[in-house]
Amino acid sequence: MPRVARANLQSLMRSIEESGPVRGDWPHYAKLGSNKHHCHFKEGQPTYVAIWEEIGEEINLVEVTYAGTHEKAPY
Repeated sequence: MPRVARANLQSLMRSIEESGPVRGDWPHYAKLGSNKHHCHFKEGQPTYVAIWEEIGEEINLVEVTYAGTHEKAPY
């Protein structure tokens, strides 16, 4: 993964940790279900996306289940 993409992913993960899993302030953010989310963290060719899931009800745990190119994303 390119350096810029890695830095952006780390920034996204900090944002999720600090402000929660709903990230409408990131490009192309969308909910994929009741507890799954995705957004682009690097635009261009190739575009990189992250998919994450909220786990548990009382413990706020978010697991990034995919971070990579848009073409291979397991939607």
